[in-house]
Amino acid sequence: MSNRSLVRTLFVCFTVLAASAVLAACSFLNTVQETAVPTEITETVIPTSTPTPTPVPTNTPTPTPAPEHIVVSFLGDLTLADALAWSGAPGSFDAVVDGDWTYCFQNCADYLATDDLTYANFEGTYGDENASHMTKEFVFANVPESVQMLINGSIEAVNLSNNHSYDYWEEGLVTTQQTLEEAGIYWSNQHQVAIYEVRGIKIGMFGIDMIGNGDTAATAYPLIDELRDAGCQIIIASCHWGIERYYEPTNDQIYVGHALIDYGVDIVVGAHPHRLEPIELYNGKYILYSLSNFCFGGNTGLSDPDTCIVRCEFVMDETNSYVEDYNLTIVPYSQTSFTSNDYCPRPYEWESDDYYRVMDRLNWNQEDE
Repeated sequence: MSNRSLVRTLFVCFTVLAASAVLAACSFLNTVQETAVPTEITETVIPTSTPTPTPVPTNTPTPTPAPEHIVVSFLGDLTLADALAWSGAPGSFDAVVDGDWTYCFQNCADYLATDDLTYANFEGTYGDENASHMTKEFVFANVPESVQMLINGSIEAVNLSNNHSYDYWEEGLVTTQQTLEEAGIYWSNQHQVAIYEVRGIKIGMFGIDMIGNGDTAATAYPLIDELRDAGCQIIIASCHWGIERYYEPTNDQIYVGHALIDYGVDIVVGAHPHRLEPIELYNGKYILYSLSNFCFGGNTGLSDPDTCIVRCEFVMDETNSYVEDYNLTIVPYSQTSFTSNDYCPRPYEWESDDYYRVMDRLNWNQEDE
């Protein structure tokens, strides 16, 4: 074979081999392209939870309490027993009542039950009428079980600072106080105050006896201080004063009444004259100079039966710290249901002559019925 033929042969072989290599490479590339899984670069977003915000504490405003309206009823003298001199005689208290402890207050108990507190001047003692006693015209001893009359009459508190609390000496007074306490009746006098609480309002009570005593206004100041220190928002003073059968207050009554109001008492309630005396509005507060008797067992007859129930609504301020206003209502009463004394008070008919006579004596006018 000539050199030229050899070269041509080698060239052809080389060309064939080269072509085969190219074809093989292309085939491999096609295979890779067909089998390879194309991938895309994507941004993976990992969901994140929204954080719960921390609650911010808020100051809930404390609701302002509504002003309280405290209703107190005031009665005059209660003498719920015979005078010792005629105990058990026909027509006497014990003979008429005869152990019926609902009898005396049957015409007012329902009304008194609607107030927050009823306060009266209690003249007499509880105990044994045969025990040692003072020597004087009128001495009163109530059997201890008769305290049920006060309970049935819805009378929650009494004043014991008067001229009959010592009818049976100190022993009789102690027995009286114990009897009242056991019955749940509050009592106060010039030596001990009483505090009665209604819906968070503390009502403080004390009594003073001006009969035969000195500067009773000054005597009362420490009692007022004691009640204020105890947190009382209402303070009631019961004053045993004046002259029997007088229809007008004396200068001493007026002086002491004004002094008590000036020192911080919210209302002054008077007893002893056995007659109605005018109501005075002094420096925005009331002085009831005398409410007369309400139920009087000392006599079978009555020279003047006029009496009343005074209902006072104490309107507290917005914080229930002190008395801001007063609403006074008078209910005229007779101490007896008949001409003679039957020891059963009854209300006078509205707009009757009796009704207006009571209003005139109290110097009071109301047209709210």
